[in-house]
Amino acid sequence: MDHAGIVGTGIYIPKTRMSAAEISKASGGIWSEQAVIEKLGILSKPIPGPDDGTQEMGARAALDCLKNTGLDPKEIDVILCIGEEWKEYPLTTSALYIQDRIGAINAWGIDVQNRCCTCCSAIKMAADMLIADPDVKTVMVVGGYRNGDLVDYTDKDMSMMYDLAAGAGAMILKKNYGKNIVLGSHIIADGSLARTAGVKIGGINEPFNSGNIEAGYKSLKLFDAQKMKDRLNEVSMSNWYKCIDESLRKGGKTRGDIGFLAILHFKKSAHLSLVKELGLREDQSIYLDQYGHLGQIDQILSIHLALESGQIKPGTNVVTLAAGIGYVWAANLIQWG
Repeated sequence: MDHAGIVGTGIYIPKTRMSAAEISKASGGIWSEQAVIEKLGILSKPIPGPDDGTQEMGARAALDCLKNTGLDPKEIDVILCIGEEWKEYPLTTSALYIQDRIGAINAWGIDVQNRCCTCCSAIKMAADMLIADPDVKTVMVVGGYRNGDLVDYTDKDMSMMYDLAAGAGAMILKKNYGKNIVLGSHIIADGSLARTAGVKIGGINEPFNSGNIEAGYKSLKLFDAQKMKDRLNEVSMSNWYKCIDESLRKGGKTRGDIGFLAILHFKKSAHLSLVKELGLREDQSIYLDQYGHLGQIDQILSIHLALESGQIKPGTNVVTLAAGIGYVWAANLIQWG
């Protein structure tokens, strides 16, 4: 049967960092350094330097992926860009910027966006395209992220986003690659939460004006914090488990087959609880306390790090797991080797 296999990954992480102490200071003392470390699970996180634009970081991760895999960029048929909308220039297409930067002259590209679920969603899209379209043989999933720019650390509702960091990741998938096979994916959405979080100022409803520019650039907010909290408490974990179990079912596996969990960064206690509930050891996942949350890049970063450390090896069944404001939950099952 036709299938999609992952050829390899690439990442780009800025050198500039923000420590737990600096996050505490930015919060105006709302959070102590120790609480940032122990409760939010952030030792430090990368933040963008002067040349670390969203699109450019994506291009750098793509170049790293090409170097790591030895793939000729002319082989790429499609670029699915998972980079965020906060980028160098609004209304420019990030996939095409990356296409030009890496010399993928035979590829067409499109930007896709599902917030922090975009990588998991794009892996499904790429796999489906590779299986369904005889003309598509190689797809790159790639993007950059720096939404941390928009966080107001003095807003006590925003502690869940103190971990937003900067960086980029890339992944290449090929038709009938013969290994590292995407076996199953599952995505759940709850549109009742579509406007419970987002950037409040700068769009059509609340455009920039002479009086709100400074506030606008720190206006990533929870629009309805209580509604979001209540609804997530009700459905979030069950939706995650359903995504995991459905991905496993589609791939003919069970929870007992999971070898590695590539999961986004969130508070340490919840991470450990989830790992335990799935019957995994702590070393069957990577807690990204040295990176924070790179949005939809976390899954690529986690796989990349686990391949380097040997936590993923031939025979490992990898489950990727994500959740994105909107609200969306997603998982993929990848049989490595």
